[in-house]
Amino acid sequence: MLSSQLIHTTFPVLHLFDKVSLALQLMDDYDVTNLPITSEEKFVGTISKEDLLDNDETVSLAALQEQFVVKFVKATEHFMSVVKLATEHNISLVPIVNDEMEIEGSVSAKEILAALNSFVGNEEPGGMIVLEVDKRNFSFGEMSRLVETNDAYITQLNTMVEATTGLVLATIKISKIEISDIVATFQRYDYSVRYYFGEEQYTNELKDNYNHLMAYLNM
Repeated sequence: MLSSQLIHTTFPVLHLFDKVSLALQLMDDYDVTNLPITSEEKFVGTISKEDLLDNDETVSLAALQEQFVVKFVKATEHFMSVVKLATEHNISLVPIVNDEMEIEGSVSAKEILAALNSFVGNEEPGGMIVLEVDKRNFSFGEMSRLVETNDAYITQLNTMVEATTGLVLATIKISKIEISDIVATFQRYDYSVRYYFGEEQYTNELKDNYNHLMAYLNM
């Protein structure tokens, strides 16, 4: 997904000679903590609400140019660049520009979260397993094969290296909700399962047996 696909054009753009008072009013109106600024139609940076509150409301933004954050994402970049910029600089609105440095629009924190939710497959039903794997032994092919032996497949895989242990934490989303057999398969092949989330088949069977017993006792 490209950053251009997340653009919202409804957020305002400030101009270099707008007053601090206008910028604060627009931030309140649109419930954001920063806004992009242009000069002669070109992006020159963003200003934060925190910086504005430290200044006289009659001052123009041009006088605060040293406080601008000149960070942006190109419209042709992957949307994860938007996530990275928003996280690193703690901004609620990420400016998206074209090759001429003209503002195409902005992406809000709400759109970023929605895109991430879709990217990690949260909208699709299924169980989730988190495995601890040594870097030398990490093999997506083997993980996929073990899942497929249980008539399922991996719909999403994300990895991160744990700083304290150096282990790869592989989070895999499975195409079905009942994952007890898959968890058992991984454990049988000496994988360390840190967490798993889903319905376990034996739990369902226990519940069915309980319901049958209660029905028998109530006869």
